Amino acid sequence: MEARFLLGSDPDIAEMFGVSREDVRPITRERAAAWVRNLGEHPHAWVIEIQGTCAGEIRLDRVDQHDRRASMAIGLYNRALLGRGFGSEAIDLLLKHAFGPMRLHRIGIRVLSYNERAIRAYEKSGFVVEGREREAAFVNGTWHDDVMMGLLDHEFLGRPAPVDSRR
Repeated sequence: MEARFLLGSDPDIAEMFGVSREDVRPITRERAAAWVRNLGEHPHAWVIEIQGTCAGEIRLDRVDQHDRRASMAIGLYNRALLGRGFGSEAIDLLLKHAFGPMRLHRIGIRVLSYNERAIRAYEKSGFVVEGREREAAFVNGTWHDDVMMGLLDHEFLGRPAPVDSRR
């Protein structure tokens, strides 16, 4: 809880999740405790820990065992850690779990069209753009598209192992 509290609320990061700057609220210890509680109650959510410190979260939402699909959500809350491959590493670990022991067939993700860093990370992990939902999010007084991306088990399992760009 304390580690999440110390990460605070970065308006630039919140904007990538579709939160308008005027709606960004400072994180309180109560909100940090709720975050920890919600993650603990979620059956497919994990804390992203980097160098022994809480850095964010990654989840599989709407897991459908019959159709063997889910949607993915990821958030790194420390700006200093962005662009260093940590998100891609977390995604790779989650996909290995989803397409391995969970035996899922498909993972989908939605991302705001202006979040180019995230789109590049998802493409690096093998996700492909499947479509757009036009003007789906109203952020900072402007409408923005959502980009829908997906990855299938045989696409992920048949690809070469990613190279660690941090070495």
